[in-house]
Amino acid sequence: MTSTRRVRGACLAVVLAVLAVLGGLVVTGTPRCADHCQTLTAAPVPQVAPRPSPIVPAALSIAPPPGANGISPSGPVLVTANSGTLDTVQLVNEAGKVIPGVITPDAKTWKPASQLGYGRTYTLTIAARGPGGMPSRQTSSFTTLTPDNKTEVYFETTAGGLLQDGATYGIGNVVVAKFDEPITDKAAAEKHLQVTTTPKVTGSWNWIDDQTAHWRPEKYYAPGTSVTVATNIYGAALGDGLYGQDNEQVSFRIGNAHVAIADDTTKQVSVYDNGKLVRTMPTSMGMGGTETIGGTTLSFWTPPGVYTVLDKANPVIMDSATFGLPTNSRLGYRVTIPWATRISTDGIYLHQLNDTVWAQGNTNVSHGCLNLNGDNAKWFYDFSVPGDVVEVRNTGGPPLQLQQGGDWSVPWDQWRKGSALSRHQ
Repeated sequence: MTSTRRVRGACLAVVLAVLAVLGGLVVTGTPRCADHCQTLTAAPVPQVAPRPSPIVPAALSIAPPPGANGISPSGPVLVTANSGTLDTVQLVNEAGKVIPGVITPDAKTWKPASQLGYGRTYTLTIAARGPGGMPSRQTSSFTTLTPDNKTEVYFETTAGGLLQDGATYGIGNVVVAKFDEPITDKAAAEKHLQVTTTPKVTGSWNWIDDQTAHWRPEKYYAPGTSVTVATNIYGAALGDGLYGQDNEQVSFRIGNAHVAIADDTTKQVSVYDNGKLVRTMPTSMGMGGTETIGGTTLSFWTPPGVYTVLDKANPVIMDSATFGLPTNSRLGYRVTIPWATRISTDGIYLHQLNDTVWAQGNTNVSHGCLNLNGDNAKWFYDFSVPGDVVEVRNTGGPPLQLQQGGDWSVPWDQWRKGSALSRHQ
């Protein structure tokens, strides 16, 4: 009887051990060791990934698609290996010129590294390998659009000269984007004009006419602000078959806060540097009144408003005939003036005029300029940079107009309405 139990127990143990190996069962020695037996779990069987097929080529995505026509030369050109990798990609135009390009480090994507041209046919030649190493080669061609007309844009000051890269301007500097062709789709053009500042400021474009947009902040810049103006109009449709010709960029910085306040009540020009009064200059401004000559009415007021320094010259020849007043008329003149700082597009200056020193500080006798004595005119000439602010207060006559350089005389809400993008909001 005892030997039979031993045989059965041994057989049971062997069966359980076999099942544990085959199926991952939990094994115990005997029913009596439920609380003290070691528990064993079989290790999982590792899964072996299938090897890639050696005969499957790389799966590629190509943009633009093969045979595409009328593609913007600034549009995306990409070759992507959705499976497998890229070996080489070559882009050649119809003249045989090779366009350089770059492949990403993972050999998954290629794109050109230089600008494409208008009216060109390009051919991509792509060598790739499938996941299992299967080599493949294919070509794809596309044609870029040919514009009816192209336009360039120039970044200028309100004086009409180009903004200088790396230059320093005043806290009221206005950016001018000047196109050499009329723009019919101003919203499209404005989307491709960017102004970036550090620190960030709120600003807006304002279209002055079909070829000109001005940009200024809501408030004067803080001294030390960095400004970068850029356009990426190349390849962009600007309306009526017109496309952008080239991209442009210029960067400048804002200098100290120079603000001059000319008050007709006191007939003094108070000049501030970063908020500190640094000079007070007696002045004689526009005598007032108008005169009509040849059907044109000329004003002899100094218009009230916010001006900015446009440019300066020493000397400058001032000729009344340039604004319709004959030099041989009662109030006409042609004179050479030293230390002349221009603040309006129609010729208002702060300048030296020793003949009116007797009137400076008490009587307005000029045709509209702000007369100063020699020392003050030279000091202001040396002190000023383009974009500095000059406020004229309490004078008579009509206020300063935008076309005269009065960008800062336009209220902000009204200024923003001049943006083509604000009209689409």
